[in-house]
Amino acid sequence: MGYLDFGFQYSTSIMKKIKPLVLFPIVIIWMGSFIYPVQAQIDYTLTSSELKIIGKSTIRVWTMTSPEASGQGQFTMERDQLQGIQSLTVEMPAESLKSGTKGLDKHAYEALKTSQYQIVKFNLREVTGSGSSLEANGDLTIAGVTKKTSFPVKVSQSGNQINFQGEIPIKFSDFNIVTPTNFMGLIKTHDDARIVFNTGFQPSN
Repeated sequence: MGYLDFGFQYSTSIMKKIKPLVLFPIVIIWMGSFIYPVQAQIDYTLTSSELKIIGKSTIRVWTMTSPEASGQGQFTMERDQLQGIQSLTVEMPAESLKSGTKGLDKHAYEALKTSQYQIVKFNLREVTGSGSSLEANGDLTIAGVTKKTSFPVKVSQSGNQINFQGEIPIKFSDFNIVTPTNFMGLIKTHDDARIVFNTGFQPSN
């Protein structure tokens, strides 16, 4: 056997030993992808929403509804399931709120100072809990005043859409809002109200 034959056989022997060493970590990584699924942070955009402010006066319950809102979020996903929320912001034009009564709307816009502050905004700071029941903590801005707030949120998924539902209790006085009165103070809007939301987010791309 010549030097060339010996060299060829030696190289072949080395390659046989190297191949398992190369394939082994590849197999481990492949198996690990099933044992430990890869998480990814994905940008989401608000695609559907219904926001309501519900309050009371001395004579009735009133509701103002807005279908107009925009929002962005970054969610941690694993196998298309929500595992965490890194960030979330929702904005609503204040004058998109409508009651169906022009007089009520006019008084509401004056109280909300919409000529100066056009946007109602929520910015998430932290979320706790798991599964379909979460607790959101963040900053709510109304009439140019920002206050910290916390409230429970119900989460559901339909295909690639993630839905959030809940209520945010508010006091108008916390936002320096003077509630409207009519008929020489006989009819007055109560200080307590709630923001009811139903929002849907889908992947941005």
